Amino acid sequence: MVIYNVTIKVAWQIADEWLQWMQQTHMPGMMASGCFVSHQLVRLLDIDEAEGPTYAAQFTAHSKQQIDDYLEQYSPTLRQQGYDKWGDQFIAYRTIMQVVQ
Repeated sequence: MVIYNVTIKVAWQIADEWLQWMQQTHMPGMMASGCFVSHQLVRLLDIDEAEGPTYAAQFTAHSKQQIDDYLEQYSPTLRQQGYDKWGDQFIAYRTIMQVVQ
């Protein structure tokens, strides 16, 4: 299993509305790509929240190829929707991780 992780710091001014949009619109849109088998949204604790809360959206796929397919076919449009809606009121960085058990 492989995890596509997006860590996002959100400005306090949009935090509540952004969280609702993330849970009701953006994450379901990513899941609709068919590239992921599960997802979760977590809030980071014990960090400086002076500028806003930080979240990690994690999407699990069976293979790296599925994540590559998502990044090529779906990510540009979905990512742009976030920038169109929220502009520079958030910062996001992405990582791909392999589950090791």
